[in-house]
Amino acid sequence: MRTVTAQRTLDRRGKTITTFVVYDAATELEGMAEGDVLEILTDDFDPFRSDIDAWCRSVGHRMVDTESIRDGLRFLVEKGHGRAKGTKLAMVISNAGLEELLSPLGFALAAALEGIDVHVYFQGPAVRVLRRGYQPRMGGWARPITRFAAAGMAKSGHIAAQDKLGQLRNLGAHIYLCGPSMQRFKVDRDDLIFDDVPLVEYLTFMAIMDEADTTIYA
Repeated sequence: MRTVTAQRTLDRRGKTITTFVVYDAATELEGMAEGDVLEILTDDFDPFRSDIDAWCRSVGHRMVDTESIRDGLRFLVEKGHGRAKGTKLAMVISNAGLEELLSPLGFALAAALEGIDVHVYFQGPAVRVLRRGYQPRMGGWARPITRFAAAGMAKSGHIAAQDKLGQLRNLGAHIYLCGPSMQRFKVDRDDLIFDDVPLVEYLTFMAIMDEADTTIYA
């Protein structure tokens, strides 16, 4: 049996969010030649087996091997030529809460990592998410423990919402803001973390949604 030698190793043991690991893996592979092999080390966490394999199949990389090791899992991924899916996702985000942002931003990031053309529209209170220095909070009785919850999520690989938006843009995703919502929630363009986000309203994003293969409301 041929021995496979990895050109690079990515050790992400201690993290259990697959999009966190796969984003770093995609970044590593960008700097490698087609046919090179990346070794990925993770915790022994079942979702990694399925998610990393699904990502490889989606974007054109080859899963050379997956094995259990003493303190986790080891994946060998051979860089392929890469391919875009040619499909589009349109997502509307209306809630700015810490927990409410996890799922939509996670799906958007997963879609972008798989080569899907991602378009995300922030409206209502969610426009605050793009304001410089904004820290999402939990709602209701859990609000006082937001800082502890955020620290726990960060430890597992749930990075801050604004950092996820930066990752999305790095992957080519498109972000839009509702102009009237910015006025309503007193968010000025000069306050935004990105200076080139289009300010639109329903008709513009309806046209985008009309062309999308998948639409998600959050």
